[in-house]
Amino acid sequence: GSFSKLLQDNNIPYPDFGTAETADEALALADELDFPILVRPSYVLGGQGMKIVINKKELEAHVVDLLRKIPNNKLLLDHYLDGAIEAEADAICDGEDVYIIGIMEHIEPCGIHSGDSNALLPPFNLGDLVLQQIKDHTRKIALALDTVGLINIQFAIKDDKVYIIEANPRASRTVPFIAKAYGEPYVNYATKVMLGDKKIKDFDFNPQLEGYAIKQPVFSFNKFPKVNKQLGPEMKSTGESILFIKDLKDDDFYELYARRKMYLTR
Repeated sequence: GSFSKLLQDNNIPYPDFGTAETADEALALADELDFPILVRPSYVLGGQGMKIVINKKELEAHVVDLLRKIPNNKLLLDHYLDGAIEAEADAICDGEDVYIIGIMEHIEPCGIHSGDSNALLPPFNLGDLVLQQIKDHTRKIALALDTVGLINIQFAIKDDKVYIIEANPRASRTVPFIAKAYGEPYVNYATKVMLGDKKIKDFDFNPQLEGYAIKQPVFSFNKFPKVNKQLGPEMKSTGESILFIKDLKDDDFYELYARRKMYLTR
């Protein structure tokens, strides 16, 4: 609630959402939010227990299941922006200035956990208007949260409008990927900022990357043959690798793009 107020105060859009503590509350909320709806328990990592539901029967079954597993948990219900593009930004903030170290665009549609998606640095298919909104939202949120150090913000883009999915004022696991891709020691910079030794303006940023770097998830399905291999909001990857390509004509990129999948539960 307090984060949505911060977004409202800064005129930043976010998907409609609400909270519920019982199945009845969740069903009443569904009338306001419209399906599909993303259901998730509070305070979990890796998208644990998250599911996209497309009707009241599915909603009730998942809510009952979650409340049985985690009693007295507040459930978050968001209107799921169907068919949206997902992107994320990592930035360093010193309380006054914000330096965006990287913006990544996911190949898979919004709704696949960011740890399971292939992502390109820099973005490959976002127009100037969308990129400007991402930059503006990132700067506003980093400063409004009084961030000193790193912050990761995730976005859903639909009809050229950039919505906030979440903001985490911490180092994300995309930071080492961006640092490696651009050949810049961003973690060192952020640490100096956190210690109060340096400000953003003291650094001479010089990212070097020809073409694109693709973050590719690594899965261990051969070790866990009984695991459901369908991708969704729960994270299934066990690591990631980096692939450099010169341009978008690259065969590997085309193959990844052709295979992008999103399974809404049926």
